[in-house]
Amino acid sequence: MTDLVRMEHINKFFGQVQALNDVSFNVRESEIVGLLGDNGAGKSTLIKILSGALPTSSGDIFIKGQKADIRSTSDAIKYGIETIYQDSALVTQLSIARNLFLGREPLKGPKFFGRMNQDMMNEVARDLLRKVGISKPIPPTTPISALSGGERQAVAIARALHFESDLIILDEPTNNLGVEETQGVLRFVRNARDSGHSCIFIAHNIYHVFQVVDRIVVLRRGKKVADDIDPKKTTIEEVEHIITGMLEAPNGA
Repeated sequence: MTDLVRMEHINKFFGQVQALNDVSFNVRESEIVGLLGDNGAGKSTLIKILSGALPTSSGDIFIKGQKADIRSTSDAIKYGIETIYQDSALVTQLSIARNLFLGREPLKGPKFFGRMNQDMMNEVARDLLRKVGISKPIPPTTPISALSGGERQAVAIARALHFESDLIILDEPTNNLGVEETQGVLRFVRNARDSGHSCIFIAHNIYHVFQVVDRIVVLRRGKKVADDIDPKKTTIEEVEHIITGMLEAPNGA
């Protein structure tokens, strides 16, 4: 598999504090990578740099082999990177359909006087909800505030799938979800890979990570300490020990 995303020698300083120290990280095409580390390891900082929410102090990012200039979240979206945060980054007062197209609403009528094509948005929303496994007949006009945690995550994932994002970043997507909703989110992640998308999966629950990822990368205190860990050839306990520093990665960083 070829690299979809490659981050090389990424450093990030907050004043005198170095949050990331010469971190290189890659995601291949149609691959799910588990990014693990204890609190303060640098996971969120690395992802925020890739998603355009934070500038890097130094280092380079390549998308499909070409150097990328990512200075904002809009830049990241243009490069095909969609980030789904723990709170889903949805507007709870708006409907499912409006959230799916937020900022990218289809218009009808004259170009400069066009109105949102609500019928089209509703039709696409119904189809997407079925695709991501929501079997209940939820109207696309339903406000996000009326949905469960798992259903909200499903809407956020559906948005990334609809706009054909090459890379979907999931930051703690199963946090505070029930068992059934968690399995739904994990199923969505597998389906995303099967349909040609790549994913970065960040979670404190290593059991969830082991269920879906192809490869595990571990950060500790701002440095990458393990790469290319195959979840089929190791155990949750061994990965926990690498995260805490009780064990060195067998294949190094």
